[in-house]
Amino acid sequence: MRRAFITGTAGFIGYHLAALLLKHGWQIAGYDGMTDYYDVGLKRARHGRLLQTPGFTATEAMLEDVQALDAAIDAFQPQVIIHLAAQAGVRYSLENPRSYIESNVVGTFNVMEAARRLGVDHLLMASTSSIYGANEDMPFAETDKADGQLTIYAATKKATESMGHAYAHLWNLPTTMFRFFTVYGTWGRPDLAYFKFVDAILNDRPIDIYNNGEMWRDFTCVDDLVEGIRLLIDAVPVRPCLGEMIPEGDSLSKDAPFRIVNIGNSDKVRLMDFVEAIEEVLGKTAVKNMMPMQKGDVPATWADASLLKRLTGYQPKTDIRDGMKAFVAWYRDYYGK
Repeated sequence: MRRAFITGTAGFIGYHLAALLLKHGWQIAGYDGMTDYYDVGLKRARHGRLLQTPGFTATEAMLEDVQALDAAIDAFQPQVIIHLAAQAGVRYSLENPRSYIESNVVGTFNVMEAARRLGVDHLLMASTSSIYGANEDMPFAETDKADGQLTIYAATKKATESMGHAYAHLWNLPTTMFRFFTVYGTWGRPDLAYFKFVDAILNDRPIDIYNNGEMWRDFTCVDDLVEGIRLLIDAVPVRPCLGEMIPEGDSLSKDAPFRIVNIGNSDKVRLMDFVEAIEEVLGKTAVKNMMPMQKGDVPATWADASLLKRLTGYQPKTDIRDGMKAFVAWYRDYYGK
């Protein structure tokens, strides 16, 4: 039976990935710090559902606690480590930047050290579309230069990509970094825009629309995202031989078994169209509070996910209306609305 150690299993994406791999017969050891950045009760509910499934165990501790992390990984002896845990939230990084350094940089270093020590078959780590920062050429491709991060959150994720490449080179550690694009779906995070929109509309509160609605995002359903991660587990990067040509569009490093992969819907959706889709699902019109652009935000994201398809044969495809129908059904059930 295959064994994966997943950090962040009480989180939005980690929960969905663990549930998917369990369905495919994996044994999963979860690890989560249960921080209070948002409702800990929601995190415990996610873990509670996973713990009802045979093959899942969990440790509650912080990534920065290297002794706890090493003990959990050593006891489980995984073949694969999937590192999703992080201090999330672009805007919160303006208020508490230190937490991003401690969790995203120091915590990721601790995970990489454990993966190196155990010599796992594949280390997969989460990055973000925020890496592309001030880039204006779209759709964003993994081979694009990305040195203009606009927030500490994005900067810490870029740092982990660089750290991952160094470890892959130094220790021949197969490493894949995946960049997420505006993920939404059931069991989501209450701080995310779509969650706030649904909650506000159903409770007769206005919603804040930034940059007066002139924003575009590559909305990616969490179910599509975790399926992409699952398939990437077996797309293990191999260090190229000296002089070997790397196919055009492949982000495989010439110096290491290291690759970066976008996971997105490959579709740029206008924010106002997304809000209209939510209104359609709810059967209720939002009261809109038009706002200027927020500090550190970008007007548009759009993924070139052709490398994901080339490596796995898979392409995210969920329509935003179908994805939001599923979320609203979950929200009404969970909160009794």
